[in-house]
Amino acid sequence: MTEKIKILEAVLNGLMTRYRERVPDVQAIIDTMVQKGLITSANEIQNDHIAFRTMGVENLGIASLERIFLHYGYRKMDHYLFPAKKLSAYWYAPPLPHLPRIFISQLMVDQLSDKNKGIIRSYTAEVKQDPVDMLNLDNPLQVDEFLHQPLWRTPSWQDYQALSNESEYAAWVIYNRYYLNHFTISVHKLPDGYNTISQFNNFLEENGFQLNDSGGKIKTSKDGLLIQSSTVAEMIDAEFATSKGEPVIKKISGSYVEFAERRLLNPGGDKNGERRDGFEVNNADRIFESTYKDQTRRRD
Repeated sequence: MTEKIKILEAVLNGLMTRYRERVPDVQAIIDTMVQKGLITSANEIQNDHIAFRTMGVENLGIASLERIFLHYGYRKMDHYLFPAKKLSAYWYAPPLPHLPRIFISQLMVDQLSDKNKGIIRSYTAEVKQDPVDMLNLDNPLQVDEFLHQPLWRTPSWQDYQALSNESEYAAWVIYNRYYLNHFTISVHKLPDGYNTISQFNNFLEENGFQLNDSGGKIKTSKDGLLIQSSTVAEMIDAEFATSKGEPVIKKISGSYVEFAERRLLNPGGDKNGERRDGFEVNNADRIFESTYKDQTRRRD
């Protein structure tokens, strides 16, 4: 194993450790899979991909964050647009097959109303240069700390609400910054009886997990080879800034768990053969809504 792969795995482990601490569904799903005999430990789960959300502004966005993963050998792949949500995204292929794909999206801030553009830039203007310039990318602890630190001041509840009224994605990022948005269980790697999204969804719901039903609980690509689902994001206690000295605590959406079934390109061939790669705009468009109010209010 090369030194860069060791560093990358340390960064990924740091991301997953904090993500599991903050998103109880992650450990709960893993524990249930172990209890029901699907796996014997979390190490048997293949992570299909992890995802980040960013702001498309100077010194930040995809152009900044991708530099971390390109340094470790990831390859930039397809570009996706989500016009209604004012988002764009790329995915990145891993340097080794057992490592997760990376999906990075960004809000096209200049397409928002003048009011909300101003709100966002009042925060992001605090970032005076590309923060990745200041990182030693060969120091995994430094990279891990960066991915979990605030990039700008804590937002006010009023600003969060104003952004949410136009773009719930914008509101999520203004509070959560680069926090890991989700990780993804490769369902097709699970035992027979659980290795399709339909079967695994049934397993999840039978055990009390709530699924995103935007566009249906099962999201299927046009070619029928990429099938996805996700939980509804868990609500977290968020502390917002205030000018009066008293903290403002509100429940907002945190992160969630995704599930992916990638079918064989040659279904009559070897079960270990090549599978559908990449992503699908229509699937991802609905998965984004796992953190939106129409979904999270169902957890109440």
